[in-house]
Amino acid sequence: MFTGIVEEIGEIAAVRQGPNAARLTVRGPLVTSDARHGDSIAVNGVCLTVVHVEADTFAVDVVHETLLRSSLAKAEQGERVNLERAAAVGQRLGGHIMQGHVDGTGVLLSRDETGLTRFGVDEALTRYLVEKGSIAVDGVSLTVVSPGIDEFSVALIPTTLSDTTLGVREPGDVVNLEVDVLSKYLERLAEPHLLGYAHRQARDNGVGGEEPP
Repeated sequence: MFTGIVEEIGEIAAVRQGPNAARLTVRGPLVTSDARHGDSIAVNGVCLTVVHVEADTFAVDVVHETLLRSSLAKAEQGERVNLERAAAVGQRLGGHIMQGHVDGTGVLLSRDETGLTRFGVDEALTRYLVEKGSIAVDGVSLTVVSPGIDEFSVALIPTTLSDTTLGVREPGDVVNLEVDVLSKYLERLAEPHLLGYAHRQARDNGVGGEEPP
């Protein structure tokens, strides 16, 4: 579990590609200071398991599913990444509840002088976004300013721009996105009721079709 409050900007020290996975070695003195084998660390918002620790670096294995859904598929040596250790019980929840399970990627469209930043995103994800709701972008907890059909905007304060990689992102850059998990649970719970309603509407309109049990 994470909060989206980035602890430090790290650097990818090495990338080793495998047939269906990749091993990343990441340099991050702060998050590595107490890291042990099996610990969870979010790298650009992706929850990964530490498999090796050496000096100020840690190694993680990125499986095929994660490579398909996140920007880590194109990770390169020297790339700067946002790092956050798993939340400790009893600490202040400064951001919002995050799992580190990336739902997909988006593209930075623009950022103005006030910090208002627009991201393009697939319509399959925008249905989970609401005004003043939470969204994680490359592991950074942010508040949605305005959701659209295939984009959304957030306001980045100077601290966020200086303390995370979002400050060096440029239009066209791909970012990892994680929507609020509560919205996904609510959708799943409501599905049977919505399906039943749709069938009743179709029946009442003479379209036909039996109502599901």
